Amino acid sequence: MQLPDVRMSSRTELRALPDSALLAQLRRLPRDSTGREAICEILVSRYTGLVRSCVRPYLQSPEPTEDLLQVGYVGLLKAINNFDPDCGDSLAAYAQPCISGEIKRYFRDRRWQLRVRRHDQELLLEMRVAEETLTQQLGRTPDDSELARYLGVSDDDVRHAREAHLAFATHSLDAPLSHSDDPALLGEILGGDDPAVAHAIDIEAVRVHLDQLPEREQRVLIWRFYGNLTQSQIGDRLGISQMHVSRLLDRALTYLRAQITGAA
Repeated sequence: MQLPDVRMSSRTELRALPDSALLAQLRRLPRDSTGREAICEILVSRYTGLVRSCVRPYLQSPEPTEDLLQVGYVGLLKAINNFDPDCGDSLAAYAQPCISGEIKRYFRDRRWQLRVRRHDQELLLEMRVAEETLTQQLGRTPDDSELARYLGVSDDDVRHAREAHLAFATHSLDAPLSHSDDPALLGEILGGDDPAVAHAIDIEAVRVHLDQLPEREQRVLIWRFYGNLTQSQIGDRLGISQMHVSRLLDRALTYLRAQITGAA
């Protein structure tokens, strides 16, 4: 003969109680007790809709909805465990800011990939809520100036917050660009450093100061580095020794290096 499930019967009785009675029992029970766990489960099930309403303004963020809901439930549980009846008799009124605060904290502290000012982080979250509210009031998506007036901030504040959104979620260079069997990776299409560009910059830096050298030293440099002549071949052209060519090169290069690096 199967015995009746006393625990299930107790849960049925608990479900019939109002929030105030459940919260009163909750405060008397140890934190690791089965009875406390049962009461928390019942209260969480009653306020699932509240959690979803707090998550709704953030559904356009890159964060998965299920993750946001889990964060919201954490906030709800904190509200249930910390509820003080002396501050009011409405669990919903107490829980709503706790849930929203937990979600905002999650975005602010954990999801930002680059360092962004806290003011911009918080304003971006407020803008999402305000945008939903104004869209319902205006029948269209509000522009930035309307958002700024609604939130009591400047247009620049709104612009900076939108720019901060770019730092919210970075992309891995190993991320595939499509869902095909052998997709290209993001890093494969990004340009790298071009040695020719650096070489062109160096040449331009030398050209600016080349005319400041004596004509003979200019010719020595051009023959050596652009004509690829040896020091002996340059010496033969100028009628001087290879040692003399070496001194001319050294003097010219020392001068150019000092002008380019600012060490003159």
